[in-house]
Amino acid sequence: MYVKIILTSGSKLCHKGELLGITTIHGNASLENTTYNARSILEAIGRPDIPVYPGSPKPFSRPALHAPDIHGESGLDGTDLLPKPSVAPITDENPILAMRNALLAQPKGTPWVVATGTLTNVALLFATFPELVDHIQGLSIMGGAIGGGFTDAPMSRLPGEQSRIGNVTPWAEFNIYCDPESSESIFSNPALAAKTTMAALDLTHQVLATETVQTRILHGGKDSSDTPTIIRQILHALLTFFAATYEQVFGLATGPPLHDPLAVAVILSTLNPNFASKYPLEALNFDDRGGERFSVHIVTDGQHGKDVSITGQLGRSIATSVPGSGVTIPRGVDLDAFWKLILDCLQLADECNSRRQ
Repeated sequence: MYVKIILTSGSKLCHKGELLGITTIHGNASLENTTYNARSILEAIGRPDIPVYPGSPKPFSRPALHAPDIHGESGLDGTDLLPKPSVAPITDENPILAMRNALLAQPKGTPWVVATGTLTNVALLFATFPELVDHIQGLSIMGGAIGGGFTDAPMSRLPGEQSRIGNVTPWAEFNIYCDPESSESIFSNPALAAKTTMAALDLTHQVLATETVQTRILHGGKDSSDTPTIIRQILHALLTFFAATYEQVFGLATGPPLHDPLAVAVILSTLNPNFASKYPLEALNFDDRGGERFSVHIVTDGQHGKDVSITGQLGRSIATSVPGSGVTIPRGVDLDAFWKLILDCLQLADECNSRRQ
C-alpha cells in the first residue's frame, strides 16, 4: 500500500493524474488498521488532504481474513516512523456513494478505479451503480494468479512443494481468495471485464525489490553517507520487513515482489490510451502480446481454511484466451522504466514534504 499511494500521489504532483480518494478494505489487516494505515501514509508523503473512506469490513458472504504472517498484525509492521494521521477518515458519507460521486464528477471515459486489495468495495460499486461501467475508462486490479507457465516469474513455494500457483493457497492469490464472490461478480460482467486489467502474481513476481533496489529507494541518487529522508527510511524499513517475511514463508530470497504499484502503474502506461497518447515518451510499456485478452473465472467452491481439503481451489483465477474484448493480463513490464517511475514519484513526495515544512 505504501508505494502504491506514493505512486498515485506522485502522479498528481507531476500533473499527470489526480488521486480522487481512497476507500479502505478488509484484507491484510482489519478495516480499522487499514484505514489508519492509509491515513498515516498520506500524512507521511505530505498528502493528508486526500479523503479516506472506511469501506467494507468483511466479504460478501464470508468472514474477514487477514495476513499477519506477511504484513504483521498492523498490516504495516516493520517501522515505528509512520506519523500519526492529522485528518480523520470520512465516516458520515457512504463510501460506495462517495466513489460513485467522485467518478461521475470526472469527464466520461477518463477516470480509473484502482483496486489493490480485496474486491468487496469495487464489486459493490458496480453492482449498485452499473451505469459506472460505461463511464469509467478502466479498472486496474492487483490480484489473481494464472500459473501453468503463463510467465517465467519465480512463484511462491512452501517447503517441499514442487509447484504452486497462488500465495495464500496452492491455487489462489490472497486478494481474490479473501472475497471470491466479489471477484467473480466483476470478471463475469462482460462490459466491465473488457475494461479490466489484472496485475497477477505472474507479473508482480517479476518485479522484485532486490537489495540494489532497496538501496536506491533509501538513498536515491545521493551519497550513501547523507541521512535519508524520513519517507525513504519508512519505505526501506517496510520493504526490509516484507523481504524477511517473504523469504521465511515463501522462500523468495532475491527480494519481495512489489505487487500493488503495478496496478497503479497501469494508468501511467501503454494500457491507458488517454495517457499513452498524451505522454507517448513517458508511458510505461506493459507486454500484453499486442492485445491478448482473456475471460476470467474465479472458483467460489470451498471454504477458507488451512488445509487444501477444506479450501479446494477456492479463489483460483482461471484465464482463457478469447478473441476480441476481455480482461487484459500483462505478461511483462519494462522493469527499468518501472523502477524509474517509482524513484521519480518518491522524489516528488520528498519535494512535497519539503514544501510543507
